[in-house]
Amino acid sequence: MCICTLRRVGDPLRETMQCHCLAARKRARAITRHFEAALRPHGLRATQFSILAMLALAGPSPMGRIALALGLERTTLTRAAALLERDGLLAARRAPDARARPLAITPAGRRRLKAALPAWRRAQAAVPARFGTGP
Repeated sequence: MCICTLRRVGDPLRETMQCHCLAARKRARAITRHFEAALRPHGLRATQFSILAMLALAGPSPMGRIALALGLERTTLTRAAALLERDGLLAARRAPDARARPLAITPAGRRRLKAALPAWRRAQAAVPARFGTGP
């Protein structure tokens, strides 16, 4: 459907162009691209940075707790954690319950996180001016 047909006065679909959900998702994607560009030189995606930061702060944590704390789908977390583990930035720990697999940041992960932190800080500081008010 051509967007021009939605411009007709009285078109009942016209109001959908002011959708709060769509606007929030569009803003979220723009902010994500902003952080991804800042973290790219450090070999990290925005979600990976957040996972490493949480593990650095909280210590070894089960996947369910990480997913809940960061608001991630478990499948998204699983994919991101697999890449971080492949790169030696986090490691799965053994737990008394064989079904549990707590994740922990490695020394290499701490170094990468520390190196990326200034870029994250610059990206964070630029968000209000570039995208509007903060969280």
